[in-house]
Amino acid sequence: MTITQKSFSSQIGGKKLIIEVGKFAGQTNGSCTVQYGDTVVLATACLSTSIREGIDYFPLMVDFDEKLYAAGKIKGSRFIKREGRPTDEAILSGRIIDRSIRPLFPKNIKNDIQVVISVLSFDNENDADVISLVAASCALSISDIPFDGPIAAVRIGQINNEWVLNPSYDARQKSELDIFIAANKEKVIMIEAEANEVDEETIFKATKFAGKHINNIIQLIEEVVSAHAKKKISFTQIFTDGETANQEKILMKVDSFMSSERITNIFNYSTKEELKMNIEQIKEDLDAMLKKDNEISKEERKKGVALIDELINNKMRKLILEKNERPDKRKLDEIRALKAEIGVLPRTHGTGLFQRGETQVLSVVTLGAPSDEQTLDTMEKSGKKRYMHHYNFPAFSVGEVAPMRGPGRRDIGHGALAEKALLPVLPEKEKFPYAIRVVSEVLSSNGSSSQASVCGSSLSLMDAGVPIKHHVAGIAMGLVVDENNEKNYKILTDIQGFEDHFGDMDFKIAGTKNGITAIQMDTKIKGLSDDIIKETLAQAKKARLRILEVMSKTIAEPRKELSPYAPRITTLHINPEKIRDVIGPSGKMINKIINETNVAIDIEDDGLVMITAGPDGDSERAKKWIELITAEAEIGKTYNGTVTRMFDFGAMVEFLPKQEGLIHISEMAPFRVNTPEDIVKIGDEIPVKVTGIDEQNRVNLSLKQTDFDYTKITPPTIKPRESFNNKAGRFNLKNGYARKKRF
Repeated sequence: MTITQKSFSSQIGGKKLIIEVGKFAGQTNGSCTVQYGDTVVLATACLSTSIREGIDYFPLMVDFDEKLYAAGKIKGSRFIKREGRPTDEAILSGRIIDRSIRPLFPKNIKNDIQVVISVLSFDNENDADVISLVAASCALSISDIPFDGPIAAVRIGQINNEWVLNPSYDARQKSELDIFIAANKEKVIMIEAEANEVDEETIFKATKFAGKHINNIIQLIEEVVSAHAKKKISFTQIFTDGETANQEKILMKVDSFMSSERITNIFNYSTKEELKMNIEQIKEDLDAMLKKDNEISKEERKKGVALIDELINNKMRKLILEKNERPDKRKLDEIRALKAEIGVLPRTHGTGLFQRGETQVLSVVTLGAPSDEQTLDTMEKSGKKRYMHHYNFPAFSVGEVAPMRGPGRRDIGHGALAEKALLPVLPEKEKFPYAIRVVSEVLSSNGSSSQASVCGSSLSLMDAGVPIKHHVAGIAMGLVVDENNEKNYKILTDIQGFEDHFGDMDFKIAGTKNGITAIQMDTKIKGLSDDIIKETLAQAKKARLRILEVMSKTIAEPRKELSPYAPRITTLHINPEKIRDVIGPSGKMINKIINETNVAIDIEDDGLVMITAGPDGDSERAKKWIELITAEAEIGKTYNGTVTRMFDFGAMVEFLPKQEGLIHISEMAPFRVNTPEDIVKIGDEIPVKVTGIDEQNRVNLSLKQTDFDYTKITPPTIKPRESFNNKAGRFNLKNGYARKKRF
């Protein structure tokens, strides 16, 4: 079906939101552009015609494609100018869209679906993430791909206790929180937030404020859908039409085999490995039973075994909803056993080991010079990044085998979440100028490893002596909702992997004793009600405070001293106009200081100088060197200088690098001086005192007001006589010196 080009618009947050269809990408299943301000994105949705056989997940791909030309930039690398692999920021944007739309597809789809967001224009003011989600929702809604939308998103800030809708980048820097909310007309589907220790009530009010504005955007998308929507494709269930002959027979056999006793035995475990073995054993027994029936094919048998997961899921949900009993026998609000350690490794700058049940994370801090900061060169950001958190999830952490090929999208997403959680408690750069890198190694995982990395990072930062304000802890909350009665639900504290896989929600909340610093919420159902959100926030707070209590018993505040293996940074402020003197022509001066003192030197535009020295560095010498280069004359202060020039009336002395002053002959000595050469010569090193600085910054010096040793001076030899006359007048001699006396 050919779509006629047409535009739809609405006022959102005082700006026009424009959706245009029918102009670009006509061969897709659905496409559109969305414009907000001068930021424009293109969303396309495509469906594969073939089924991915042998998979037990929904093969959805979401790609956020940043174009540097959109922001009028050319890549900073000298050798590579083409956009390469997605930046971390692009991956995080793609994950936000993926997590928002994924719950709204039919569960039985096994065809590849790809949604691509291409940022075509970026105005450095209006966030591309928000309109990208709107564009993806609209493209899917008008396509023939089954999608239970539309949904929309907004970003909410709070400045001076006032809500701000879709704040600009500058406004977000002033805001107490930055919360991205995706929702349909009734329920919240996805939340991504970072906040400056705000309370739970504020977060809840932000979701309520977002609701009405999201509904306005959904109404706009519905206008587009009513005018241009294609007929949706239908998908078959687990058994195809050609297999219906044996379908009922297999279902009856599986149902009969999975007795209540067998399912109960599955949950008789103490470790994740035991649970896994119990499930595998049941599947093997069922497969052996079905194999005895010659009328059941191998493919049908495989699908019959696959039904076990669904039966286990139903049993788990029933236990929780009807008996308040979790698979591992915990109470609904009970946290698994907690353990916290610090100082685990001998040579690192700081370590924290945090364990919750079978989830174990080792976080390691490395402190570096300011020059170790990460340089950002993306479509949205240019500049430096001082604090970095990296998260690694190797296959061995879940007892599996897989090649190690660097961080995946999940690793990048979880690392960014932990980074957000810790940022509000970090010291200001002026007080602690180090570049800070934390790496969280997941050593064992059974759910909520990202929140364990938040806890481990907080422990490691305190162990490293980084003066963070408070400890930060994270907890993952789960949910089970009755499919037949959505008001019948149970909220779970500290979900393990099994509950995460079969549950309806993964609501990660991190914060301090004072409030929330980061949130990441995903659902497998079509949104959360206000009651569920409010109850989850309250229940998570209790869990967070309990975890913080355990962490504080391990280390209550940052160490007073840094590790002996960490570099030391010495800071000083200089006149910004003197920066060029420190650097010198072609960097010769600063490189000389670095090479001779074995330090790293970073200079900010405002004159802040940071000298980083390792065990072999001499930061004190480097500091004195720079102070000498940048020092300015002070009246009344004495300096050591070198005589550079001689005049009949005095001598010029370089008393600071490239700074000279004049010692007038009258200030040469506390007695009469015939000529300056009688006291000093070029190249002499002498003390001088600054006695004045005139309006032209000319410096007057004195030698006689210092402790100069005049005994080393040999007076000139003059033949004594009573008097003599010449054309200038009469002179009298006294003590070997001539004194002029006019008649």
